[in-house]
Amino acid sequence: MAADTKRSKGRAARRPGKPQAHTLGFSVHAEDRPVLDELVDYFGDGNRSAYLRATYRVMKSIMLAEQLRDLQSYGQQRTAELGIEPADVPDRIREFLKGESSA
Repeated sequence: MAADTKRSKGRAARRPGKPQAHTLGFSVHAEDRPVLDELVDYFGDGNRSAYLRATYRVMKSIMLAEQLRDLQSYGQQRTAELGIEPADVPDRIREFLKGESSA
């Protein structure tokens, strides 16, 4: 009976309702390892997985900022092509949205 309750050392305990983590491998150049170790110590309290999770938020915010910059640049280019003054954009958007909601 005791053998039935033992878990293998390599398997994580299953927690109902909590997604299971997956181990992923990646390589780091030898010259980058000291920097990685320093960042892991600082941001992840020595835990590489915690460090990687902490970087998600930062990298996601950088990605969103870049996407917003690209969209803003596109919008400025299009308004210039159409001869729309930047000050007129909010009113044009309101007009457009009113037309869409009443349709």
